[in-house]
Amino acid sequence: MIPEIDIAPLFDGADTGPVDAAILEAAGAIGFMTVTGLPGDALSAETRRKLLRIFDLSAAEKRAMSRQSFVPGNSNVYRGWFPLQEGFPTYKEGTDLGPDLVRATAHDADDPLTEPTPLPAEAALPGWRAAAAAYYCAMEGTGAALMRSIARGLDLAENAFDAAFVRGISTLRLTRYPVRDAGSLDPALQVGDRYMLGAPHADSGFLTLLAQDGVPGLEVEDRDGNWIGVPPREGTLVVNFGKLLERWTGGRIRATRHRVVGSGAERFSVPFFYEPAVDAVIAPLLDSRGEGFGPGFVPVTYGDHLWEATTKFIEQRGIAHLRRARG
Repeated sequence: MIPEIDIAPLFDGADTGPVDAAILEAAGAIGFMTVTGLPGDALSAETRRKLLRIFDLSAAEKRAMSRQSFVPGNSNVYRGWFPLQEGFPTYKEGTDLGPDLVRATAHDADDPLTEPTPLPAEAALPGWRAAAAAYYCAMEGTGAALMRSIARGLDLAENAFDAAFVRGISTLRLTRYPVRDAGSLDPALQVGDRYMLGAPHADSGFLTLLAQDGVPGLEVEDRDGNWIGVPPREGTLVVNFGKLLERWTGGRIRATRHRVVGSGAERFSVPFFYEPAVDAVIAPLLDSRGEGFGPGFVPVTYGDHLWEATTKFIEQRGIAHLRRARG
């Protein structure tokens, strides 16, 4: 069972104690939850419709936004459009948007993680950029509120994580999972009478905030190895936790494997990866009593961790050599 938590108290000034406890329990037990109570209309069907208009672009417009590994003449390496790739367990297309969508950012020419985001022309999708920027800001605010809740639950200062997320490089992804012809697939890509759309994995970073479109398919692996469906209920946001947050908290928070399976309906999703700055140093934490969270580990910059982890995913394959570790 995936817990559902009303997180309105994180925004409205009410007592956060019960919500903090519920979030920490979900984070430690299964590593997944669904939340309600966000301010504004970020989770409305209309907001989602506006964002997903990007899939109405022509093939030529998508090609102009595509990553260099798919269109060699393009300059963008890390962000931008990724096309469908046949023959793999993960079968999706979409685009990744960075923080320059909402604020001026510094671009280090030697670091693809800081590159500008390729965006559609305003004339091609009038109003789309404004809608995407508003959603990005809403998810940044939600991610910050959840990290502060986790800090309180772990007996840390409420702002213990804040500094790491200044100049963060959070990613907004817009994703389409097409229907696959299950009958013609390699048996390894079949899941009973269904088919694989997203290979089992645990996210690499901190928080993932996922808006679903009403089509089922997201599943979470429980501690017994069973796959549990996450209901795509309107007005809810799926929250899961990444491997680096699990490491940072000494295992108090779980990074849980999940997958996407299809059963004959096209599916769209809108994940937001709440991420710190490229040069943020992730080092062992101490609570208010000076006690550590589990075994120590060698500190790592977020950029180095992210690059090593993300270049193993299908949409980023072939680019690992394009960035040097910074230390």
